[in-house]
Amino acid sequence: MKTNEKSKTEKGTVKPKSSAADDLRNLFVDSLKDIYWAEKALTKALPKMAKNATNEGLVEAITSHLEETNSQVTRLEDVFALLGEKAVAKKCDAMDGLIKEGESILEETEPGAVRDAGIIAASQKIEHYEIATYGTLCAFARTLGEKEAEKLLATTLAEEKEADVTLTKKAYNTINFDAK
Repeated sequence: MKTNEKSKTEKGTVKPKSSAADDLRNLFVDSLKDIYWAEKALTKALPKMAKNATNEGLVEAITSHLEETNSQVTRLEDVFALLGEKAVAKKCDAMDGLIKEGESILEETEPGAVRDAGIIAASQKIEHYEIATYGTLCAFARTLGEKEAEKLLATTLAEEKEADVTLTKKAYNTINFDAK
Protein backbone atom coordinates (compact mmCIF):
# COMPACT_ATOMS: atom_id res chain seq x y z
CA MET A 1 0.00 0.00 0.00
CA LYS A 2 2.87 2.41 0.70
CA THR A 3 4.19 1.89 -2.83
CA ASN A 4 0.78 2.79 -4.27
CA GLU A 5 0.58 5.96 -2.13
CA LYS A 6 4.07 6.96 -3.26
CA SER A 7 3.23 6.56 -6.95
CA LYS A 8 0.09 8.70 -6.52
CA THR A 9 2.14 11.49 -4.96
CA GLU A 10 4.73 11.35 -7.74
CA LYS A 11 2.03 11.51 -10.41
CA GLY A 12 0.56 14.63 -8.81
CA THR A 13 3.89 16.43 -8.46
CA VAL A 14 4.30 19.43 -10.74
CA LYS A 15 7.66 19.92 -12.40
CA PRO A 16 8.70 23.58 -12.05
CA LYS A 17 9.69 25.72 -15.02
CA SER A 18 13.39 26.46 -15.39
CA SER A 19 12.60 30.07 -14.38
CA ALA A 20 10.69 29.06 -11.23
CA ALA A 21 11.19 31.02 -8.01
CA ASP A 22 13.64 29.22 -5.74
CA ASP A 23 13.48 31.48 -2.67
CA LEU A 24 11.02 33.82 -0.98
CA ARG A 25 12.46 36.96 -2.56
CA ASN A 26 12.03 35.54 -6.05
CA LEU A 27 8.48 34.48 -5.21
CA PHE A 28 7.83 37.98 -3.82
CA VAL A 29 9.07 39.66 -7.01
CA ASP A 30 7.16 37.20 -9.18
CA SER A 31 3.98 37.91 -7.18
CA LEU A 32 4.56 41.66 -7.59
CA LYS A 33 4.78 41.18 -11.37
CA ASP A 34 1.49 39.30 -11.26
CA ILE A 35 -0.43 41.97 -9.30
CA TYR A 36 1.21 44.69 -11.40
CA TRP A 37 -0.39 43.13 -14.49
CA ALA A 38 -3.66 42.76 -12.60
CA GLU A 39 -3.80 46.42 -11.56
CA LYS A 40 -2.93 47.60 -15.07
CA ALA A 41 -5.67 45.37 -16.50
CA LEU A 42 -8.14 46.88 -14.03
CA THR A 43 -7.35 50.38 -15.28
CA LYS A 44 -8.84 49.20 -18.59
CA ALA A 45 -11.75 47.21 -17.12
CA LEU A 46 -13.05 49.73 -14.58
CA PRO A 47 -14.12 52.39 -17.11
CA LYS A 48 -16.25 49.77 -18.89
CA MET A 49 -17.89 48.81 -15.60
CA ALA A 50 -18.57 52.46 -14.77
CA LYS A 51 -20.06 53.06 -18.22
CA ASN A 52 -22.43 50.12 -17.78
CA ALA A 53 -23.52 50.96 -14.22
CA THR A 54 -26.72 52.96 -13.82
CA ASN A 55 -26.64 53.82 -10.11
CA GLU A 56 -24.88 57.17 -9.71
CA GLY A 57 -23.31 56.14 -6.39
CA LEU A 58 -21.91 52.98 -7.99
CA VAL A 59 -20.53 54.92 -10.95
CA GLU A 60 -18.89 57.32 -8.51
CA ALA A 61 -17.42 54.45 -6.45
CA ILE A 62 -15.99 52.76 -9.55
CA THR A 63 -14.59 56.03 -10.90
CA SER A 64 -13.00 56.82 -7.55
CA HIS A 65 -11.48 53.34 -7.39
CA LEU A 66 -10.08 53.80 -10.89
CA GLU A 67 -8.14 56.82 -9.63
CA GLU A 68 -6.94 54.75 -6.67
CA THR A 69 -5.95 51.91 -8.99
CA ASN A 70 -3.82 54.28 -11.06
CA SER A 71 -2.08 55.32 -7.84
CA GLN A 72 -1.65 51.66 -6.90
CA VAL A 73 0.12 50.99 -10.21
CA THR A 74 2.53 53.82 -9.42
CA ARG A 75 2.98 52.53 -5.88
CA LEU A 76 3.88 49.07 -7.23
CA GLU A 77 6.46 50.71 -9.49
CA ASP A 78 7.89 52.32 -6.35
CA VAL A 79 8.07 48.90 -4.67
CA PHE A 80 9.94 47.48 -7.66
CA ALA A 81 12.38 50.41 -7.46
CA LEU A 82 12.93 49.84 -3.72
CA LEU A 83 13.81 46.23 -4.50
CA GLY A 84 16.15 47.25 -7.33
CA GLU A 85 13.91 45.49 -9.82
CA LYS A 86 12.44 46.62 -13.13
CA ALA A 87 8.65 47.00 -13.05
CA VAL A 88 7.54 44.18 -15.32
CA ALA A 89 4.02 42.83 -15.65
CA LYS A 90 3.40 39.09 -15.81
CA LYS A 91 -0.06 37.99 -16.92
CA CYS A 92 -2.25 37.24 -13.93
CA ASP A 93 -4.53 34.37 -14.88
CA ALA A 94 -6.72 34.91 -11.81
CA MET A 95 -7.42 38.58 -12.59
CA ASP A 96 -7.86 37.80 -16.26
CA GLY A 97 -10.55 35.29 -15.32
CA LEU A 98 -12.24 37.67 -12.87
CA ILE A 99 -12.36 40.45 -15.47
CA LYS A 100 -13.81 38.03 -18.06
CA GLU A 101 -16.42 36.97 -15.53
CA GLY A 102 -17.34 40.63 -14.99
CA GLU A 103 -17.69 41.12 -18.74
CA SER A 104 -19.99 38.11 -19.01
CA ILE A 105 -22.19 39.57 -16.25
CA LEU A 106 -22.58 42.70 -18.37
CA GLU A 107 -23.62 40.58 -21.36
CA GLU A 108 -26.04 38.47 -19.31
CA THR A 109 -27.94 41.28 -17.57
CA GLU A 110 -30.17 44.10 -18.69
CA PRO A 111 -29.06 47.64 -17.79
CA GLY A 112 -30.42 48.71 -14.41
CA ALA A 113 -30.35 47.52 -10.84
CA VAL A 114 -29.79 43.85 -11.67
CA ARG A 115 -26.73 44.68 -13.79
CA ASP A 116 -25.53 47.04 -11.05
CA ALA A 117 -25.84 44.19 -8.53
CA GLY A 118 -23.85 41.98 -10.89
CA ILE A 119 -21.17 44.66 -11.29
CA ILE A 120 -20.87 44.84 -7.51
CA ALA A 121 -20.62 41.05 -7.25
CA ALA A 122 -17.87 40.93 -9.88
CA SER A 123 -16.08 43.91 -8.30
CA GLN A 124 -16.12 42.34 -4.86
CA LYS A 125 -14.60 39.13 -6.20
CA ILE A 126 -11.82 41.27 -7.64
CA GLU A 127 -11.41 43.16 -4.36
CA HIS A 128 -11.21 39.92 -2.38
CA TYR A 129 -8.52 38.61 -4.73
CA GLU A 130 -6.58 41.84 -4.30
CA ILE A 131 -6.99 41.79 -0.52
CA ALA A 132 -5.60 38.25 -0.38
CA THR A 133 -2.72 39.15 -2.70
CA TYR A 134 -1.70 42.35 -0.92
CA GLY A 135 -1.98 40.63 2.47
CA THR A 136 0.42 37.95 1.25
CA LEU A 137 2.77 40.53 -0.28
CA CYS A 138 2.85 42.45 3.02
CA ALA A 139 3.75 39.24 4.85
CA PHE A 140 6.50 38.46 2.32
CA ALA A 141 7.90 42.00 2.60
CA ARG A 142 7.87 41.82 6.41
CA THR A 143 9.62 38.43 6.38
CA LEU A 144 12.25 39.75 3.97
CA GLY A 145 12.83 42.89 6.06
CA GLU A 146 11.59 45.17 3.27
CA LYS A 147 9.95 47.71 5.60
CA GLU A 148 9.42 50.49 3.04
CA ALA A 149 7.92 48.06 0.53
CA GLU A 150 5.69 46.66 3.27
CA LYS A 151 4.41 50.16 4.10
CA LEU A 152 3.55 50.88 0.48
CA LEU A 153 1.83 47.52 0.06
CA ALA A 154 -0.07 47.97 3.34
CA THR A 155 -1.40 51.30 2.04
CA THR A 156 -2.81 49.53 -1.00
CA LEU A 157 -4.18 46.72 1.15
CA ALA A 158 -6.10 49.26 3.25
CA GLU A 159 -7.49 50.89 0.09
CA GLU A 160 -8.68 47.54 -1.26
CA LYS A 161 -10.41 46.72 2.03
CA GLU A 162 -12.12 50.13 2.00
CA ALA A 163 -13.26 49.61 -1.61
CA ASP A 164 -14.84 46.31 -0.57
CA VAL A 165 -16.69 48.02 2.32
CA THR A 166 -17.91 50.75 -0.04
CA LEU A 167 -19.26 48.17 -2.50
CA THR A 168 -21.02 46.29 0.29
CA LYS A 169 -22.72 49.49 1.43
CA LYS A 170 -23.82 50.34 -2.12
CA ALA A 171 -25.24 46.85 -2.57
CA TYR A 172 -27.01 46.55 0.72
CA ASN A 173 -28.26 50.10 1.10
CA THR A 174 -30.00 50.34 -2.27
CA ILE A 175 -28.92 48.34 -5.31
CA ASN A 176 -29.74 44.81 -4.15
CA PHE A 177 -33.16 45.93 -2.95
CA ASP A 178 -33.85 47.73 -6.24
CA ALA A 179 -32.80 44.58 -8.12
CA LYS A 180 -35.12 42.43 -6.02
